[in-house]
Amino acid sequence: MATTSKSKKVKAIEHTNGHEQTQKRLEVLKTYKIYIGGKFPRTESGRYYTPKNKNGELLANVCRSTRKDFRNSVVAARGAVGSWAGKSAFNRSQILYRIAEMMEGRKVQFVEELMQQDSSKAKAIAEVECSIDRLIYYAGWADKYQQIYSSVNPVASSHFNFSVPEPTGVIAVIASEETSLIGLVSMVAPIISGGNTCVILASENKPLCAVTFSEVLHSSDVPGGVVNILTGLQEEVYEHFATHMDVNAVIYCGSNEKMIKEIKEKSANNMKRAIIHKNVDWMSAEVQSPYHIMDTQEIKTTWHPIENISPKGGGY
Repeated sequence: MATTSKSKKVKAIEHTNGHEQTQKRLEVLKTYKIYIGGKFPRTESGRYYTPKNKNGELLANVCRSTRKDFRNSVVAARGAVGSWAGKSAFNRSQILYRIAEMMEGRKVQFVEELMQQDSSKAKAIAEVECSIDRLIYYAGWADKYQQIYSSVNPVASSHFNFSVPEPTGVIAVIASEETSLIGLVSMVAPIISGGNTCVILASENKPLCAVTFSEVLHSSDVPGGVVNILTGLQEEVYEHFATHMDVNAVIYCGSNEKMIKEIKEKSANNMKRAIIHKNVDWMSAEVQSPYHIMDTQEIKTTWHPIENISPKGGGY
């Protein structure tokens, strides 16, 4: 009796295994959320899109951000400006280095995602390593650029006159469409090393690494709101990056002449800086420079009176 029962069980398993072999499994695509204020909400519209690689394979369900998502991101970024700019430059340097450490620990995942998005293994490894090195580069500059670009100015009156760089505030960035990771990191690193906060629209067709990078930020020491990462279609949101009145500068990485023209024109509404990076090789060492920190700095000049001491030593 026991033998008959066992035999039936084996047949049932064989039948099940045979059934599984004839059925094609449906892949469960990951839904990549946006990153706002240190949290991972879904887009307020509930919309998403599914980018494909060159083989036509679906990569993921990716949030299709809206104007409301961008506005929420700016609110989060503005709320974080004071505390982030108020940190010591050395502390910001430590935090950037911590991001690089966390990326090193997830290197395999980044390489795999880049390969999913049509990169070869060798190029994927090179891009991830370059991104990690770029973070370390700007971590090194975070507590040094002030000394390089500050000055004591000669004046004719009895004053000390100092000029020092200070963060400009909230920076809105449309990241490179050609790269998934290095273009985004090359923008985030100099912006936050200089004490600014930012809202970044990731690559439309290659968004996977950007969302994984936000997970790295979340598990590192970066305060919520300092970096906010959106995904979606450039055509739907780029105008809002230029017109939002609480954004202090907008950076566009690309060569779409229509977008460049409109961003420059509409940025003038509140005198925000419009910085264009066109036809850039993001893997090149020439891309990294302390001048990119200064792109989003303002020079503040302070006058301090010199009190004349009486020759007799009796007063001022």
